[in-house]
Amino acid sequence: MTHKGAMAGAGLLAGLFVVLGSCGSGGGGPGPSPNPPPDTRPWALVWSDEFDGANGTSPDAAKWVFDIGGWGWGNDELETYTDRTENARLEDGMLLIRALQETYTGPDLIPRDYTSARIKTLGRAQWTYGKVEARLKLPFGQGLWPAFWMLGADIEQVGWPSCGEIDIMENIGREPSTVHATLHGPGYSGGSGIGASYTLPGGARFADDFHVFTVEWELNVIRFYVDGNLYATRGPTDLPGGTSWVFNKPFFIILNVAVGGNWPGAPDASTVFPQTMYVDYVRAYQRGG
Repeated sequence: MTHKGAMAGAGLLAGLFVVLGSCGSGGGGPGPSPNPPPDTRPWALVWSDEFDGANGTSPDAAKWVFDIGGWGWGNDELETYTDRTENARLEDGMLLIRALQETYTGPDLIPRDYTSARIKTLGRAQWTYGKVEARLKLPFGQGLWPAFWMLGADIEQVGWPSCGEIDIMENIGREPSTVHATLHGPGYSGGSGIGASYTLPGGARFADDFHVFTVEWELNVIRFYVDGNLYATRGPTDLPGGTSWVFNKPFFIILNVAVGGNWPGAPDASTVFPQTMYVDYVRAYQRGG
């Protein structure tokens, strides 16, 4: 996996955090119990976006902010992210994040050949522990890189990868049937991230239908699911020796579709634009009663 976290905290709106989870340990060591007993309390919905606004409008600014720019995002990506409705808009009860092939000059005054969108809950909502899920239909094609992921809310203070990164779902266009989940932190980032993958049976593609991507994140354990199927469980004992588990603190959500980059490679003659990630909903739960 490549470096997705650098500068993701740009645009922090001081004082606007909605802390829906308890404060964590701030990213210290793994804590007293690497294998805590399971918490059997039911999950209670604490935050969601069903994207039910008027067609053609931007995502709810009370819940999401845009990352804007085209500097490569630490991965040599090729797109400029914008806040235009051409790249992110509501339509028929869904959010559409659209990657376009077009010559576009962003605020850095450098023309690029692709545009897309990247939105995050930083400054709007963050959580320590919970179940976070999204129902998505992915784009398809060489060079496309859709992602549903989380970053530590202290990224502007400690930087990446010390803030931690939870990749709930990443897909690259040359692997249309496979998605990846990865944890990044100090000493296990980029290509050394702690990862796992899930492949649809029978050659089905994630672009052919909607699927639900879920992370269950509790003290010293993180579990990854596709359509309710558990395919990876990770905890402090999975980390390289001498490294720290940095996931016992607040995180925020990010959705984006990148174009190009070191991992997926560039689009080629087979790639058809525009390409769209359809987002039916994003929901966050925490343990209740």
